[in-house]
Amino acid sequence: MTPARPGSGNPAPADRVTAVEVFFDLVFVFTLTQLTQVLEEELTPAGLARVLLLFGILWWMFDGYVWLANAVPPRLPAQKLLLFVGMVGFLLAAVAVPEAFDHAGLLFGVGYLVVIAVHLALFSQAGIGSAVPRLAAYNLGSALLVLLGGLVGGTARYACWLAALALQSVVPYLVPRFSWVRVLPMFRLEPAHFVERHGLLVIIALGESVVAIGMGVDTDHLGVGTGAVIALALALPAALWWTYYTDTPAAEERLAATGPERARLSLRVGFAHIPLLLGIVVTAAGIHATVAHPGDPAGWRSGLALAGGVALYLAGIVSLRRTLHSAPVLSRLVTGVAVLATVPVGTRLNARAQLIAAVLVLVVMLLLDRRRPNRPHSQPRRLNSR
Repeated sequence: MTPARPGSGNPAPADRVTAVEVFFDLVFVFTLTQLTQVLEEELTPAGLARVLLLFGILWWMFDGYVWLANAVPPRLPAQKLLLFVGMVGFLLAAVAVPEAFDHAGLLFGVGYLVVIAVHLALFSQAGIGSAVPRLAAYNLGSALLVLLGGLVGGTARYACWLAALALQSVVPYLVPRFSWVRVLPMFRLEPAHFVERHGLLVIIALGESVVAIGMGVDTDHLGVGTGAVIALALALPAALWWTYYTDTPAAEERLAATGPERARLSLRVGFAHIPLLLGIVVTAAGIHATVAHPGDPAGWRSGLALAGGVALYLAGIVSLRRTLHSAPVLSRLVTGVAVLATVPVGTRLNARAQLIAAVLVLVVMLLLDRRRPNRPHSQPRRLNSR
């Protein structure tokens, strides 16, 4: 076991995910449920753009909490209590999501400010010196912009929140000398915890798509056909789960094999989860529409949501594989294109037929994976990981 880091207040760095972190993830996943609701009610380019903006702001800080628990495992009572306060912040922001661009903008901003404050308070125990003030400048600045956006309205709110997102995830790379980018190697990560935490989030998020199945069923007309549709609808998130967990052993191995570049590589892993989780949100909206009216032709928006969400999810898998050089990406790219080709099946036949086609495409991909074991397509660099 690795000895404790200075100032951490913990007997050892993170090795595996704690129960309180899983509880925290449940609160964050409620955000995904809310975003799915927004998309279901407004399945338009404008609705998708609002979902992207809110998700981008919130994801940055959720992944920040993954890094936090990796550096400062919440084992002490005071740390757990502070983490619960952070959960409150995320819950306030999530509750505000459906009306965030209307009357709930201020609640969203207040919740987000709480999330930032708790994150910085706990990260000060990580023993990473000058990295904390550099991180605080950008994260607090972003939180104040989100809060300001909640106070104003209309176009100004969009401008403030776009600026907040840019200040978090773009500006630090433009001015690395004056941001946390310059001291990124000071952030030490334990690969096993990092990979497991992201994997558990994906499982919980996929559970949200299962909720969409149950919420979409017409219980007034239950029968054999409805049962078959429910089983097929469950097969879709099951196939997505299988697809993700095919890659996790190689991901952990790759991160463990890197040295000074581990933190930079881990940042890219976090970014790769953005299309993956957004794909789950969009797919859930498509599943809900499919289960609600399986025998009717799918509208092009709901058909595109079902197929496009899966394709977006696979794009996230491709990004993870390219980032870690852990496996070839061609099968995922081809599968993504094939899933998109199921849209006309839904619009010309019915939603059930499209669901069958999408599931079959994913099953074929997974069967081909079993015939060709998943091996890294290049050898990892052997660097000192400590």
